[in-house]
Amino acid sequence: MVAYGLDYTRCRWILPLMLGIAVIFGLIALAGKGWLESETLPYQHQASLWESCTKLDNEPEWTCNSLMDYAWGRAAAATFLVGYIILVICFALAIIAFSIDTLRFNFVRGIGGLLFVAAVFSIMALVIYPVKYTNEIDMEGVNMFSWAYGFAWTTTIMEIGLGFFFCCLPNYEDEILGNVKPTYFYTSP
Repeated sequence: MVAYGLDYTRCRWILPLMLGIAVIFGLIALAGKGWLESETLPYQHQASLWESCTKLDNEPEWTCNSLMDYAWGRAAAATFLVGYIILVICFALAIIAFSIDTLRFNFVRGIGGLLFVAAVFSIMALVIYPVKYTNEIDMEGVNMFSWAYGFAWTTTIMEIGLGFFFCCLPNYEDEILGNVKPTYFYTSP
């Protein structure tokens, strides 16, 4: 990306595209029912960020309880949701920043800072949820944090990584825009 500059049309949209993928992963994590799963018979357990469901082997229906009845459940959901909203705002700002012909590098650094703030909120939720869930909800058998919880961590890791890219990109402003005279490693005789 740096070699061709941000005016190279295919490279210009890599960072907003990665933010879009993080938004999709965050949405999957928010809507997914696979934050915690148990497959050990006769007891089955399934939980999302919003509710915890149990089903005994001989019962046809799931019995669900809202995690919003617990203070930690509301805290985990709120912090992850705030991080996700900041991520969506960063995605919109990145689309705006990279669609302008003259890229505003201070604007890009601000997006990186917001991504770090979103990552902090997401990490808080991803720590609160398993610690308090395992302490306060009775579980039997083998339980594991599953695919939706993994999507939430993937979103958080992408927020951190993209935050570094957005913050470091202005350091190479002159190279990207072609304002630097090339240096040669040899001298003519």
